[in-house]
Amino acid sequence: MEDFEGDLRPETLLEAYSEGIFPWPQKGAPLLWHSPDPRGVLDFSDLRVPRSLKADMRRGKFTFTADRAFSAVMRGCAVTPRAGQRGTWITPAMLAAYGRLHELGVAHSIECWSGGELVGGLYGVHVAGVFSGESMFHEVTGASKACLVETARRLQALGHTWMDVQMVT
Repeated sequence: MEDFEGDLRPETLLEAYSEGIFPWPQKGAPLLWHSPDPRGVLDFSDLRVPRSLKADMRRGKFTFTADRAFSAVMRGCAVTPRAGQRGTWITPAMLAAYGRLHELGVAHSIECWSGGELVGGLYGVHVAGVFSGESMFHEVTGASKACLVETARRLQALGHTWMDVQMVT
């Protein structure tokens, strides 16, 4: 694996993702690059949607957009507390780097809205025919899971049968 160090230029990120490598900053350490083994992969045929979420989605509790609020989704992911974690890997440098990837049409977001408010989102990177989900957040119960279901639906429409979720969780 090539040592990318602290380089978050678009060409570096594109090369890394095409090799299955992604950055994961940690406070007080040089920029770390990961390629987990085993790799977290979500096969869409294994995606189980709880009945309550199906009902919420069928009733129109949520509406979805793509790539309309990319920065807001990243910021939501950065500030949402996560069980067992302190702080975030989504640093200002990461926000800027992925913002550039979004401008290049490589980083994408699915936004979840309710009552005109952004209540959840998911963002990731689509390189070399693979969509790598980076992070998701929710302000309303079920919103991040609904984003995952919507992302899977949209990827399936493009012919994908799975997505990279990087870490087995």
